[in-house]
Amino acid sequence: MTTRILPAVGEADAARSVTTLLSQLPDAEPAAPVGDSTTLLDTLARLAAESLDELPEVVLVHERIGPVPALELIREVGLRFPAVGVVLVTADAGPALYSAAMDSGARGLVALPLSYEELAQRVAAAAGWSTGVRRHLGQSADVFTGPGGTVVTVSGAKGGVGTTVTAVQLALAAQASGRTVALADLDLQSGDIASYLDVQFRRSIADLAGIQDISPRVLQDALFAHHTGLGLLLAPGEGERGEEVTDRAVRQIVSALRNRYEVVVVDCGTQMNSANAAAVEMADTTLLVTTPDVVSVRAAKRMVRLWDRLQIRKAEETVAVVNRHNRATEIQPPLIEKITGTRVARTAVPAGYKELQPVVDAGRMQDLEAKSAVKQALWALAGELELVRAPQTEPKHGRLRGDRGSIGLRRARSR
Repeated sequence: MTTRILPAVGEADAARSVTTLLSQLPDAEPAAPVGDSTTLLDTLARLAAESLDELPEVVLVHERIGPVPALELIREVGLRFPAVGVVLVTADAGPALYSAAMDSGARGLVALPLSYEELAQRVAAAAGWSTGVRRHLGQSADVFTGPGGTVVTVSGAKGGVGTTVTAVQLALAAQASGRTVALADLDLQSGDIASYLDVQFRRSIADLAGIQDISPRVLQDALFAHHTGLGLLLAPGEGERGEEVTDRAVRQIVSALRNRYEVVVVDCGTQMNSANAAAVEMADTTLLVTTPDVVSVRAAKRMVRLWDRLQIRKAEETVAVVNRHNRATEIQPPLIEKITGTRVARTAVPAGYKELQPVVDAGRMQDLEAKSAVKQALWALAGELELVRAPQTEPKHGRLRGDRGSIGLRRARSR
């Protein structure tokens, strides 16, 4: 049986060494090395999307891979692709690191400098484990894609462009269609989701920051169950506590939310830090909200370039959302797409100050009327992003089953 192996090695010398040894293993089919964690996850996701049988049996992760640390990367691969065996390649083969690697989900550890015998043994063990898991669980799609739903981050090019309104309405649209939805506020110092939904809360995302293993019970205790059906993970009321939320904590929190909810919408605000940058990197879809004016578009371009320099997200993998769109303005979506290098969403959101102000002031964003042009556009955007479940129709009348919110979704999708 041929064993497909995908090495993730950031250093050129180490990559050549690993590739040379892998090519000597019997019945091994090594792929070309990937140089960073983002490329590895993207490659695995692409292979799973094309054909689940195309996923490799073994992934080798070098200790100096980046930008995501090796152990966090192993944990992420294990959560998203649970039938792929991961082996850590490291110079420190001590018991402490071995224990940490096993806790993260690794199936083995290979010490540097590499030896043929040890590498062959670890790869064979990981491949055997992977094959056994796949045989035991069967060939269903869920085996390979791993647990979890869709993660969407919403970031703003600058303050005041409508980031939180967009995030809240996308979450409400997904929930109204019948999906389970979590809405997380990673605007850690000035998050406003609680104000927009009139929520009084005691626990926040900061309460999860110091927990090493976030169990479903711990996550449930930190979430606020909103009457709309949304699970809310809110920013701390004391802005200084936002510093407690590290990138490592965010990776664990987002993974825990992904495992429990079909859709996870994350409001990342407009100020980038290591915490919300980690969420943007992990996201299946990244939205960047801008308004059609020179200052906002320039800010969007700066944000896209920042993400690219830090290897967080490529411009072409980012979806720009044009808010307060007006056909009379000189800056139109095609020009924004050209300037930023992003893909602009087909759905543009019109300005709607008068219809938004009453619900914003009352903290009742969920009560925005179905005939609102802003709501219709944002719910149509949710449909464009495939965050909503396809509506079911009654056999005779062809009407959408469900509540008034679902009917609003059908109308929004038909526009």
